[in-house]
Amino acid sequence: MATAIDLPAIGPDSAGLLMSAEEFDAIEEYDDCYRYELIHGVLVVTPIPLEMESSPNENLGGMLYMYKKTHPLGSALDLTLQERYVHTGSSRRRADRVIWAGLGRLPNPKEEPPTIAVEFVSAGKRNWTRDYVAKRGEYLEIGVVEYWIIDRFRRTMTIHRSTPDGPVEMIVPEGETYQTPLLPGFELPLSVLLDAADAWRDHS
Repeated sequence: MATAIDLPAIGPDSAGLLMSAEEFDAIEEYDDCYRYELIHGVLVVTPIPLEMESSPNENLGGMLYMYKKTHPLGSALDLTLQERYVHTGSSRRRADRVIWAGLGRLPNPKEEPPTIAVEFVSAGKRNWTRDYVAKRGEYLEIGVVEYWIIDRFRRTMTIHRSTPDGPVEMIVPEGETYQTPLLPGFELPLSVLLDAADAWRDHS
């Protein structure tokens, strides 16, 4: 491993290490049972998402794929990827899903922020604060147009949208369908994602 930190590989015991964004970007060996983020120069290590988070994310990816392939306006969707790093200044945030829209071409993920960033809320106050507060500010600051927070505990989807007059917040309750002008014609029924999470309740 050729990184600036003197460890054979990155894993759960590496949490709290201080490093630069360049050092983080150079990491090649890591324990893939965990996720890694660089938050203001500090390495943060968390478990991989639970099935109750990854399953609705897969469903969302499927909906987006079908929109792109079958909808007359599906070309508005340039690319969507799950579990990708978002460069926010000196930090490296790991988003559950990122979406680029309206470019008319493939984006450069390292240089162009996603048009939409999506997070599926995990249990715990620290995770709630990270998703609802910290990431919201960082994502909108780098040019993310919409930030979706899908919360299986509150049974809501919160959208933070950047506008010329400042950020706007919208809350979609369970049972309603969200539509965004960034993906014309795309419909996201929140209940489908919540049902995908609920299916794993008896397996937790």
